[in-house]
Amino acid sequence: MPAYNAEKTLKKTIESIPKGIVDEIILTDDCSDDKTIFLAKSLGIKTFVHEDNLGYGANQKTCYDQALKTNADIIVMLHPDYQYDPRVIPFAVGFIIADICDIIIGSRIRTRKEALDGGMPLYKYIANRFLTAFENFVLGQNLGDFHSGFRVYRREVLEKIDYSLNSDDFIFDAEFLTEAAFLGYRIGDIPIPARYFSEASSINFRRSLKYGLLNIVVMIKYILEKNKLWHFKIFNLPEK
Repeated sequence: MPAYNAEKTLKKTIESIPKGIVDEIILTDDCSDDKTIFLAKSLGIKTFVHEDNLGYGANQKTCYDQALKTNADIIVMLHPDYQYDPRVIPFAVGFIIADICDIIIGSRIRTRKEALDGGMPLYKYIANRFLTAFENFVLGQNLGDFHSGFRVYRREVLEKIDYSLNSDDFIFDAEFLTEAAFLGYRIGDIPIPARYFSEASSINFRRSLKYGLLNIVVMIKYILEKNKLWHFKIFNLPEK
């Protein structure tokens, strides 16, 4: 769980995780200015704290570093802001266990009506549809939501991809999926209910615009790398 100011939603998120489905919960706090850390520790969650605010991508890096120090075969990334419904975890994990996929993404957009009725801002919906279609075309994938924050990984994926080279900001997720596609890992998705409310983490229009442009840049890098026209350090990846 990469956390930032999740005091108001953390407990509800934890209580919604199906009983007995996870062996251990790890939370990394990116220098919250509320009581997230104290609440996490009171709930018995293994907690790691950044002394400075390093960014969403950096927070995920710490999460995965710590998860790989355990014996976990499957790692689930769930935001503690109660936006994504944790009840889908056993179903998502099932695709990894059955050796059907190496990565599962939670798709917030089963239908346009559900996404908008759930509170997704219209401009985010339109941008998501455009970017997801473009990224699917470039990467040869068929994901319903390239930008979801709910992700499940086979351990090998996190061991093979050197995510330390990725951005410390929100574009980390797009870089990681692009690297996974580059290596030929099997990426699938399942529908996941998502909630939009004031306490749920989100980025404003200006940062959303920057995020969208950076996604396009990542796709251009992939095209250049795949066609051996230019080399980028994020593709310093070992063979599977």
